[in-house]
Amino acid sequence: MTDENKTHFRKAFKSCYLAAVDITEELEVTIHRVVQERDASKKTSDQLLVAYFKEPEIRKGEKLKPMVINATNAKMINSLAGSPFIEDWVGVSVLIYVDENVRFGCETVEGLRLRKPSAKPKGKPFLTPENEKMWANAIAAYKRDGNLDKVLERVQISDEHVALIQSQAAQGDENAVA
Repeated sequence: MTDENKTHFRKAFKSCYLAAVDITEELEVTIHRVVQERDASKKTSDQLLVAYFKEPEIRKGEKLKPMVINATNAKMINSLAGSPFIEDWVGVSVLIYVDENVRFGCETVEGLRLRKPSAKPKGKPFLTPENEKMWANAIAAYKRDGNLDKVLERVQISDEHVALIQSQAAQGDENAVA
């Protein structure tokens, strides 16, 4: 069983707020609203600064929870928004990541941090049949090389689309013989 299929012990304790255990890779989100509200976990009666995001899911089928904004992250949003007023933070894009060296009291823990999203897209683009020219080139490359190694240097392809490319390449060969 791979780690992706296992349950982290912290996931067993339900949280109404985003936590480091929820973030498996950097996540770009857009702030929908920021409010001061009573701790929804009911662990304290504190007023918290909480950001809600426009994106509904963190991953397919997994709801994106709101995030408690601490002083460090508030300073980063202030910098990105160019305003200290939380009402002006609506629409600001941030990149959420896990910092493994956050001080909490006398402990070092994992914590959520924010930074400006990269201007360039993260990773290679995904190839889909909708991009007809690139799709046709991928089929041609598979026919020529017998694999998609050269194509995968430039794009990402889902397993389902790899199978479809292989199938369409084989059909093209059958049609050429007929």
